[in-house]
Amino acid sequence: MSKLEFLYLSQKDVIASGGLDMGKIIKKLEEVFSIHSNGDFVLPPKVSVRWGDAHSEETRGRINAMPGYVGGPVNSAGIKWIGGAPQNPFKYGMPRASALIVLNDPETLFPIAVMDGTVISAMRTGAVTGVAAKRLARPESSIAGLIGAGTQNRTQLMALKIVLPQLKEVTIFDLKQERSAKFALDVGKELGIDIKPVKSSREAVEGADVVVTATTAKEPVVKADWFNPGCYYSHVGSYEAEYAVIEKANKIVVDDWHQIKHRGVQTLAIMHAEGLIGDDDIYAELGDIVTGKKLGRENGKEFIYFNSVGLALEDVAVAKMIYDAAVSENRGVRLELWEKPHWV
Repeated sequence: MSKLEFLYLSQKDVIASGGLDMGKIIKKLEEVFSIHSNGDFVLPPKVSVRWGDAHSEETRGRINAMPGYVGGPVNSAGIKWIGGAPQNPFKYGMPRASALIVLNDPETLFPIAVMDGTVISAMRTGAVTGVAAKRLARPESSIAGLIGAGTQNRTQLMALKIVLPQLKEVTIFDLKQERSAKFALDVGKELGIDIKPVKSSREAVEGADVVVTATTAKEPVVKADWFNPGCYYSHVGSYEAEYAVIEKANKIVVDDWHQIKHRGVQTLAIMHAEGLIGDDDIYAELGDIVTGKKLGRENGKEFIYFNSVGLALEDVAVAKMIYDAAVSENRGVRLELWEKPHWV
């Protein structure tokens, strides 16, 4: 039994194994956040490879290494290696982000799978907003405003449509109007929802029940006085919100406060570094709301701000779900790592 193989899954394999099943991924992440709340995980901070300071990510890009272990029923360890080059769509007609995920057996620690992580990463990011919106948005929310017409907001809207069944109208703004128009046409047709391109961030936010910003902005794209009472705002990118937006919030909810502070590039982290936000200002981490340790939305007038930095736990858990389906359905290619170990 000295031979060691791992399963390789292409993006096509990942999709065929449930990679685009947003409903299933949302349920899996609810489980992940419950495990996170109960402390049964290992989550080292992200390691970033940058060609400059933190703000260089918005132009030159970066590569993140994201390792983690998820306990409980998931019981899986792994790492996502993800590069993001913002100019890829415009210079090469290719995705901004590309990723590989490696899964390891939690007992032997041998690798058991290597798979495309690009779809998984995008889907789990949208699913996180869905998990949060299910508990923090008003259930009757019918209008969503999106800023950023890339892949991230595609999956954000996929998730919102599932958890907010009364959603019927969407506005979309992007600095490149042709991207907004294409997003409205393609995603609107795919999801069966009316999407209207607008000419400013303000138009996208004003009147919306739910707002999502998913951009590579280097400075704030939304202002506090644009948000209505009762709005739920999901902040996905980096420095996208002015300080006053967060100061206006009745509740500040995060996925993992320690990881946000470590990452250091989002508005909350910048405010913390400047002494404007303290640990006590964070109402809850999402897992504590999922498990009922903290209440989510308590009335229709609360303006609730949610910030997610993205956790390797999410990638590992979804990748394990994909792996299990692929094994069950005999999908993928077995690759040999060694026939016999050179040394023991």
